Order: sequence, then structure tokens, then C-alpha cells
Amino acid sequence: MFPLLIQSRHHFLPVGPLSLHTRISLLLTAVVTSMMLVLGGLWLATTRASIHEEIEAAARVCQQWLDVLASEARHAPSPLANQRLLNHIKAAGRIRANAIEIIDATGQLVYQSPQPLYKAGRASPAWFAHLTEPVFAQRRINAGTFTLIITPDSSRAGLDAWDNLCSILVWMGMLLVVLFLAVRWALNRALHPLDQIRSALECTGQGCFDTRLPPYASPDLNRLAHAFNGMADRLNEAVQDNVRLECARALAQQLQDRLEAERHSIAQELHDELAQGITAVRAMAGAIVQRASAIPTLKDYAQNIIAVTNQIQDGIRHILHRLRSFGTDKGISLNQALQRYLQLWRQYYPDLALQVEHFSEPLQVEDELALTVIRLVQEGLTNVVRHACATQVQLQLHCTHQEDNPWLELTLTDNGRGLEDNHANHPGCGLGLIGMRERVVALRGELSISSIPGGGVCLHARFPMRTNQTSPAPNTSSSPSPKSCKTENFP
Repeated sequence: MFPLLIQSRHHFLPVGPLSLHTRISLLLTAVVTSMMLVLGGLWLATTRASIHEEIEAAARVCQQWLDVLASEARHAPSPLANQRLLNHIKAAGRIRANAIEIIDATGQLVYQSPQPLYKAGRASPAWFAHLTEPVFAQRRINAGTFTLIITPDSSRAGLDAWDNLCSILVWMGMLLVVLFLAVRWALNRALHPLDQIRSALECTGQGCFDTRLPPYASPDLNRLAHAFNGMADRLNEAVQDNVRLECARALAQQLQDRLEAERHSIAQELHDELAQGITAVRAMAGAIVQRASAIPTLKDYAQNIIAVTNQIQDGIRHILHRLRSFGTDKGISLNQALQRYLQLWRQYYPDLALQVEHFSEPLQVEDELALTVIRLVQEGLTNVVRHACATQVQLQLHCTHQEDNPWLELTLTDNGRGLEDNHANHPGCGLGLIGMRERVVALRGELSISSIPGGGVCLHARFPMRTNQTSPAPNTSSSPSPKSCKTENFP
């Protein structure tokens, strides 16, 4: 609805939109007014026909009466007969709604009836007279030397109709005002629960999901209250579910933090305890080699001990790198941490071709996100080595924008034998994949693992990204821009 405007001296002032009660009241009043206008048009047509019939009947009666009076003067014309006719007509004056004139043989006006005394000096408006007062032709009667002219006059009947119409309009106006006020009062009383419903909706919108509406007498409002209460119940259940989910996520995060702390502790213990012992064993074996040059068998055993300790040291170093949280190293970007891990991984698997595409500039993200990305890459590459029988692996790390929100996307594909049927139907059934999925869900991300037509597996993960500092603006397309990415090939 357009706002109501009040005209001031210089411009229109908006009053505001009309309320529902006022609009319905005005609508009903307008409908009743339209019906009254239609009835008014029918009344005008009936009034015009009634006036025509009344004046026509009066004119015929007057013509018959004057024709009888004029018969004597017409058949035996004499001054005495004319005088008697004139006296009768003067005594009658106006005959109902007819004006009478007498003209002699020379055309001189001998007599004219007086003006009507009924509502003298008044007349209906010209437009109303045009609608209700029919026009009649003059009637002439031959009375010997006199000519009688009868002129029907419907102005008095039209004036009566006008007065009746004014009275009707006054009563109609009063009736419409009373109708408007009565309808508005009835609507205010019937729709009063809407204020309560509005208040309940506002409370619900502010987070008070325990608000409920009582039953109402009106079936429509009662259905509305029932629907609102059902919606409030479902919202309350959803809030409780969200609270439980947040608690579960907080617990999972605590467990994850505890697990990372344990990994750090284990890595520290391995480094402090085993590294020193292995170093000591290798030093003693080296001393034996130097001093047992004359005993070839003992020297060979000592050299074997040195080789085994080197292998053990490499294995421990590999375990330490796997236990280490690259994403939490201060001052190291995600790109650098990922590159360090890939270089270490390549040393152990030189036969597997690895192609990497990532940002050429440092990308600083939250520690938890960086750690999750590193763990996904570790688990994904481990699965490729153990299960895929692949010869090529492609790793992509880039950013995209969706609805003006940055997302970090990780894609790991291989050319191996693909997923088995149970993995394809139920991705993430293994413990490693379950852990990957839990990490992704904890960061409100998305994870999909699917087979590639022709062989191979595609692991795709995406996370909402909140950078710790200003990072290079990523390309908004799904593939990285050559200016913002670099490609590394590990043959």
C-alpha cells in the first residue's frame, strides 16, 4: 500500500502506510458506497419515470377539464361565455403542475396563471433537473376567440426529489461513518491476537525459543498459533542439536589438541632418548672399526652396526617429521611447511613422480588449518604408496572465492587402480580416512574421495579460510593463475 500523503503549503508530507484494520474498513466502506451509488442510479431512473407519469397525468386531467369549460365558448362564442370561462380559470389559478395562459384572437395575452407558491423561490440544481425533470410540449385548446395554452411544469416535483436526495445523502453519510467505525472496532477485537503473535515472533527472532502462543477461539488464528508453536519446538530442538554439536566439536578439538601435544611429547622423547643412544652406538662402532683393522670379521660386524644405526636414525627422523606439526612452526608459511614435507617424502619414494601446484608467495593461514592440510597430504600420499600402485601423483593447493568468501582447496590425484567397491560406496571407511574426515569437519570444511574414470583416485578438500596476515590475492577461478602459483615437478 502506498503511504497516505497530507498536503502542506509547499509539499506532501508522508503519514505512513495504513494499518490492516483501516484498509479493511475502508475497503468495506468503499464496497457499500459503490452499492449505494448503484442504488442511487436506479433511484434517479425511477424518480424520473415517476415524475413523468405524474406530470403527464396531471396535464391530461387539466386538458380535459379546460376542454369542457371551453366547449361553451367554442360552440356559442359571446362576450358573456368568454367572461365566464375567464372567471373559472382565474378562480382555479394553477391547476396542479400546469401553467395556463389565455391569448385572444389578436395574440394578446389575456391571462397568465400565477407562479407556484409551493417552495417558492427555490429550484433544484441544473444537473439534477436535467437528470430527473422531463420536458413536456405545450398543449393548446380552442375556446372560440380565446386560445388556452397549457404548459406542464415538473420543477416542483424535481425539487421534491432533490430534497429527498439530500436527506438520503445525509443518512447515507452517517451510515457509512457508523459502518466504518463498527467494522474497525470489530476488526480490532477480532485481530487483537495478531499483536500477541507479532510479539511472539519478535521474541523468537531475538533468540527466545521458549515462547508459545495460547489457543484462540478463531479457527484460523488457532491454526496459526499451532503452526508457530510447532516451528518454535523445531527451532528449540535445532538449537539444542547445535549446542550438542558445538560441544562435540569442542571435545573433538580438545582431543585433537591433546593428541598433537602427545605427538610433540613422543617426538621430543624419541629425539632426546633414542637419538643420543644411537649416536653413542654409532660412535662406539666407529671406534671398533678403527681399532679392529687387524680383525676383518670384527671390523665387518662393526661396519654393519654403523649401517644399521644409520638406517635406524633415518627411520626415526622420518617418524619425527611425521609426528611434527609443520603448521604450528612460527614464521613458516603453509607453502614452506608443505614443501619441506614433500622434499622429505620424495627422499623415501624416489620412484613416484610428484607434481605440485601451489602459491608462489607465502600463504599464512591459521595453525589448525595448516596442520590439517599437512595431515591430509601425509595420509593421502601414504594411501597412494600403500594401496594405489600409482606411478604419478598430482597435488594442487589454491584459493577460490564463493559468495565473496575465500576458500582453501586441496586436490590430490593419482593414476593408480582406484577405490574398491566398498570404498566407493562408503568413502572414509578406513581409520585413516575417518581421521581425515573428522579433521575436515572440525574446520567446517568439505571432503570428497572418488575414483577417476580410467583409473586413479581424487581426494578433494575445501576449507573456509581466515588468513593470519595479508596473503596474495588468489584467482577467483577454479584453477590457479600462473602469476600466483608455481609448479614443482619431482621426477
